[in-house]
Amino acid sequence: MSSNADFRLRSHPILPIEDRPTVSFRFNGEPLQAFEGEVISSALFARGIRVFGHHASDDAPQGMFCANGQCSQCLVVADGVPVKGCMVPVREGMDIRSCEGIPELALSESLPEFTDIRTLNVPVLIVGGGPSGLTAAAELGALGIRTLLIDDKFELGGKLTLQTHSFFGSRGDCYAGTRGIDIATILADEVAGHESVEVWLGATAVGIYHDKKIGVMRGDEYTLVEPEVIIVAAGAREKGLAFPGCDLPGVYGAGAFQTLVNRDRIRASDKLFIVGGGNVGLIAAYHALQAGIEVVGLVEALPAVGGYKVHQDKIKRLGVPVWTSHTVVRAEGGETVERVTIAAVDEKFNPIPGTHRTFEIDTLLIAVGLSPVNELLIKARDYGIKAFAAGDSQEIAEASAAIFSGRIVGREVARELGHDVEIPDEWRTTAEVLRSKPGETLPVESVEPEGESFPIFRCSQEIPCNPCIEVCPLKHIEIPDGSIMGLPEYVGDDCIKCGKCVLVCPGLAVAIVIKDDPEKKKASIMLPWELPLGDLQEGSMVETVDDDGNEVGQGAIKKIKLGKYADRRYLITVEVPFEHRMKVAGFRPHPVAEPCAVDEGEAQDGDPVVCRCSRVRKSGIVGEIRAGVRDMNQLKASVRSGMGACGGNTCTELILRIFREEGVDPSEVTLPSERPLETEVPLSAFAGVKNRKKK
Repeated sequence: MSSNADFRLRSHPILPIEDRPTVSFRFNGEPLQAFEGEVISSALFARGIRVFGHHASDDAPQGMFCANGQCSQCLVVADGVPVKGCMVPVREGMDIRSCEGIPELALSESLPEFTDIRTLNVPVLIVGGGPSGLTAAAELGALGIRTLLIDDKFELGGKLTLQTHSFFGSRGDCYAGTRGIDIATILADEVAGHESVEVWLGATAVGIYHDKKIGVMRGDEYTLVEPEVIIVAAGAREKGLAFPGCDLPGVYGAGAFQTLVNRDRIRASDKLFIVGGGNVGLIAAYHALQAGIEVVGLVEALPAVGGYKVHQDKIKRLGVPVWTSHTVVRAEGGETVERVTIAAVDEKFNPIPGTHRTFEIDTLLIAVGLSPVNELLIKARDYGIKAFAAGDSQEIAEASAAIFSGRIVGREVARELGHDVEIPDEWRTTAEVLRSKPGETLPVESVEPEGESFPIFRCSQEIPCNPCIEVCPLKHIEIPDGSIMGLPEYVGDDCIKCGKCVLVCPGLAVAIVIKDDPEKKKASIMLPWELPLGDLQEGSMVETVDDDGNEVGQGAIKKIKLGKYADRRYLITVEVPFEHRMKVAGFRPHPVAEPCAVDEGEAQDGDPVVCRCSRVRKSGIVGEIRAGVRDMNQLKASVRSGMGACGGNTCTELILRIFREEGVDPSEVTLPSERPLETEVPLSAFAGVKNRKKK
């Protein structure tokens, strides 16, 4: 793409688009501008630049993958220093160069000035300012316990800052019905209200040492922090998937996409495809639609998506094809991805001949699960430090569960430090419920309630959620067994059509039927809408759809309302034929055409890259396994997998998968030794270099 392009969002139905100060920089000699505080990778994406360099081993194009500091795909040379573009803000006058092979770095002609490295003693160190880290800090702060909270980003909230959708769970326990971006602000403000909690942003815990100190890089300053207790709340990293073309720029994680779109307000794609039907993939599809990006389709290898059905339903209603029992076969392109081929799979997940289809795209998102970022936790316990895990570092679950996890761990740490605090038994019970996987899917109730108006609940799957029962002013919505895992029911006969249940439902799964035509020729359906309005207006004709996105018929928009309870969600009332009143679950402004696909046959799968840093391909690893290798440290020595800047973060699980494919039980495999350091650190930091002065 041309660096003259502009891919910034100019409007968004949920997120504000604000004017921000700019800074000037150069990329490969070309003058460009970035927003003040914007990281390098986002500044380049905003100009359509997706190739950040070429690998030294085979000249393969390098781009972005995680946008979270967990890999090294976005490496660039900034002011003569190799850096991860997703972690370093652009500075005024910065000279950025693509990393072409092994970069030649300028030798310094100055002498360093040294200073002592500071050691800071604190009762509690929390690593990670996401939902669990923030709630743990709030609990400790409320008790006046001195706590240092560090996060490697430049704002608190973690992945909450990327979530424009409303959260599930309980309103009282974890802000259900509130958007993730707003929960981040609520929790950050709560922490800011406690004087005993100090927050360092842009600060990375780089390693834990045998003397029970933790090295922390904060900007250019290196500090040794010596806590009595450490809480690791560092979140999760996205799992990779090895297939031919998986390393092309434009193939990257769903979390990275959300970072570009929802944090940095960049229209990161025109035509998007998603691999993985968990909540991360389903939500990423919805976020793309909110940003006006075409979602060509989503594939899930299992017979059913693993995420919440309501997330799947809302993207299907908007015309996104979801293919279960399908997988990605390969991605193709020149410098960036241009095509993706998918195929149906059998019960052993092997592609079925004759089912291959190829789609033209410019972005392929990988959303096949998460792994806990817990290396610091393991090292801390190895060295005898009192260490606790919270959130995804403890167990992968929804952010609502992480919020509760942090509260419990905060109080556990307070007890460890000698404070007499209560941890209510119901807290642990609630935490377990919030961690629950989706339960049974039941048929949507088709019995029509009495009365002129009534809500219909299209949440047919048991998930932890109850906002609708709490907002009904007449208390006419109940969950029969009282558990937030149950399905809501309408128990009244005099719905006042306030729309609060429609507005608060995180899954956009509530509609209100209004039978206001005495002749029973027409009925009205009050539906939620949080995409751009575009040319929608009163009188517009729309295509109505059922739960699965199948066409029901035509409807006419009667009213578009954004009231005081709306929280950036429209109530749109659509008039439909009377006989459609119980079928309509949503609408589309225009019919959606089937994505154009070409049967590309069953071409040879190829030899995918497994270790991105060292460009190690699957065949090399398979050869070593068949030669008898069962130790991943030996693989490091022989094929150099896991030797790159990511420290094996992106390839270890992929290699374990290859062992399983080769019939080797994972229990027979020796995992790679953890490095003393978890991320790159300038040697000058360890030496205490303060600044440089000329000879």
